[in-house]
Amino acid sequence: SSCCSASPRSRDVGPSLLVLGIMIRYRAGKWGILFAFSLKGSVFPKACVFAAPAGLLALVFHYILQDPRYANAVGVGDLHGGGALAGFYAVLGFLLVFRSQQSYSRWWEGGSLLQQMRGEWFNAFSSVLAFCNSSPERSAEVTRFQHLFVRLVSMLYGAALSDVSELVDTNMEFFELTGISNESLSFLQQAHFKSEVVLQWVQKLIHEASGSEIIKVAPPILSRVYNQLGNGIV
Repeated sequence: SSCCSASPRSRDVGPSLLVLGIMIRYRAGKWGILFAFSLKGSVFPKACVFAAPAGLLALVFHYILQDPRYANAVGVGDLHGGGALAGFYAVLGFLLVFRSQQSYSRWWEGGSLLQQMRGEWFNAFSSVLAFCNSSPERSAEVTRFQHLFVRLVSMLYGAALSDVSELVDTNMEFFELTGISNESLSFLQQAHFKSEVVLQWVQKLIHEASGSEIIKVAPPILSRVYNQLGNGIV
C-alpha cells in the first residue's frame, strides 16, 4: 500500500539493498566445551592485545628483581612491599568480582529485554492477524495485507537486533522483501535508526488497514496493538 514517502510502497522488489546475514552460531562440540576455544565471536583475541604486553612486562620485572640490589631498592619482601602487594590483590579481586557481577547482570537484563521485545511484537502480530476481516469478498485484500505485514514485522525484528548488536557483521535473516519498493529500501538503508523507521511503516500499514476495514475491530481494542508495538521498541 502506498503511504507517505517514508513508508513502504507495494511493488515487486529487485535485489535487496539491505545488509543481509546471520547471527554467530556457537558449536559446543561433543563435550560441550568446544566453543571456549573458538576465535569467532570470542573476547580472547582482544584481551590478549592487552594481556600479552602486561604479562611480558611482569616477567621482565620478575627477572630484574631477582637481583637483591634492585629488590632492596624497591622494598620487595619487606613489610611495606608486602602491604602494597596485598592491597593490590585486594583491589584486583574486588574489581574482578564487581565487574563480573555487573557484566552478568547486564547480560541477563539484555537477554530479558530481547525476549520481552519478541513477546510484545509477537502478541501484536498475532492480534492483527486475528482482527483481519473474515468476509470472503475481502479475502484478496486481506491476503495482500497479511503478506506485507509479516514481511514488515520480520524486518522490524531484524532491524532492532542490528541496532543493538556490536558485531562487525550485523546481518540478520528475515522473510524475502516482495511487495516493498526499492525506494523504500533505499530510504531505510540511509536511516540511522532503522527499527524506528520500520515501526512507523508497520503502524501506518495497520492504520490504513483499519480505515479500509481490512482490520475489523473496535478502536479501543486495536489500540492495544499500538501499545505492544511501543513497548517492544522501548
